[in-house]
Amino acid sequence: MEIWDLYDKNKVKLGVTAIRGEDIPDGMYHLVVHIWIQNGDGKYLISQRAASRPTFPLMWECQGGSVLAGEDGLQGALRETKEEVGVDLDPKRGELLFTKVRDAENGKQFRDILEAWRFRYDGAVDLSCATTDEVARVEWLTLDDIRALISKGVFVPTLNYILDV
Repeated sequence: MEIWDLYDKNKVKLGVTAIRGEDIPDGMYHLVVHIWIQNGDGKYLISQRAASRPTFPLMWECQGGSVLAGEDGLQGALRETKEEVGVDLDPKRGELLFTKVRDAENGKQFRDILEAWRFRYDGAVDLSCATTDEVARVEWLTLDDIRALISKGVFVPTLNYILDV
């Protein structure tokens, strides 16, 4: 069971929590992170979601997920990356790209505060070190490669913003 801290739209903790799957009350938000890992060649580590994932199975994406109660965005980003692709990122090599409050996008309700992070990383990626089975495989891709995945309709559409960052 995942427990999330809830925030107001200014990212101030409200002192209440929610359990994943429960409705989040109006005016409250949980914190979500997207993690874009970039190597020295400028390529991004992109994951293919496992076939068993309930949403967007076998589609491509960056790493990411919900921040757990007691974590901040950076801690959540580091944990999610370790869970999904088995990589230990250096927190000093990360930068917050932007923060965005999302009530709804394209008819989908989010009720979250999205933090998009970019980390520099040039090490190995070994999915056997991951602690979940959420990822089927990974590839290092250029922005042009990502653009091609978007054109084919196989990239999670809420992540297309990477082309504009």
